[in-house]
Amino acid sequence: MSTPATTAEPDWEYQPLRLPPGTSRLSAATQLSVHAEFSGWELFRVLLYADGTRKVWLRRKRTRTTAPTTRPA
Repeated sequence: MSTPATTAEPDWEYQPLRLPPGTSRLSAATQLSVHAEFSGWELFRVLLYADGTRKVWLRRKRTRTTAPTTRPA
C-alpha cells in the first residue's frame, strides 16, 4: 500500500501526525481542529493501530510563492 507521501499530487502538501495511544477522541479532534483553523490543513487519512496509536495525514493546497520583487536603489 502506498502512502500519501509517495503518491502526492503536486498541488497538495502533506503532513504526517502521530497521536499516541491513550489520546481521547475529543483531544484528537481538538488538535486536528487547531491545525485546520490556524494552518489551513484538512484531514486526509487516519490509520488506527491495534495499540491505540493513530497515524494521521493532513493535507492542504500548495500556495504559489513568487520571487520577491527588487526595488531599484
